[in-house]
Amino acid sequence: MALSTDDHIAIQQLYARYNHAIDDGKAAAWAACFTPDGTFASPNGTFAGKDQLLAFATGFGEQLKVRHWVNNLVVEADGAGAKGACYLLLLNRKTNPASTMATATYDDRLAKTAGGWRFTSRSVAMDA
Repeated sequence: MALSTDDHIAIQQLYARYNHAIDDGKAAAWAACFTPDGTFASPNGTFAGKDQLLAFATGFGEQLKVRHWVNNLVVEADGAGAKGACYLLLLNRKTNPASTMATATYDDRLAKTAGGWRFTSRSVAMDA
């Protein structure tokens, strides 16, 4: 399957919705960026399915005041879906000015669903 320009734009919007939702403490909106059986793997553990994703995002938003900044997004077709990768700069908004908390990379698998593009799996690896 080739990705159309519309697919690329929709996937970029998914990445943006994901970041806005987690940074704004909107756990349900963040979890909705995944397929119902989607997984998120981080140094905090692996979370699978809507309930675990929702619980992770709720806890994350309650603990941190951060801003996710992603760049250098690369997306390509992968079978019936797509795979993506990008860099993450995690900013601490508790400091003034905001300070760098961490840098990382995302490794993603995506599927086009009836509701649009969603993550089937997302893995974040911290650089240090």
